[in-house]
Amino acid sequence: MRQKSMAAERVFAEWRTDPAYLAAYDALDEEFNLAESLIKARSEAALTQDQLAKKMGTTQAAIARLESGKSLPSTRTLQRFAAATGTRLRIAFAPIPSSPASKRRARAK
Repeated sequence: MRQKSMAAERVFAEWRTDPAYLAAYDALDEEFNLAESLIKARSEAALTQDQLAKKMGTTQAAIARLESGKSLPSTRTLQRFAAATGTRLRIAFAPIPSSPASKRRARAK
């Protein structure tokens, strides 16, 4: 059993050396972060997916899709999610470390 695990670890290590793989993985970072935040908010509100769905007026399947990271919800949906979990929606823009704008800001400091 451990041997299969090691094979997967080796494959993943090889993938991490592929620039195309890293770019695709990084492109999903925001979606992973959003999904993680949704799951955390629901968990901290001590709600099941079904309970949250009822509070939002939707289905458990819709909550599962939101938490899967496979869909990007609208701001309105995120506001409803926040209200149902007793949280506040906060959207922020952050500089990309390697972007020209962030390099200009770093030089200006």
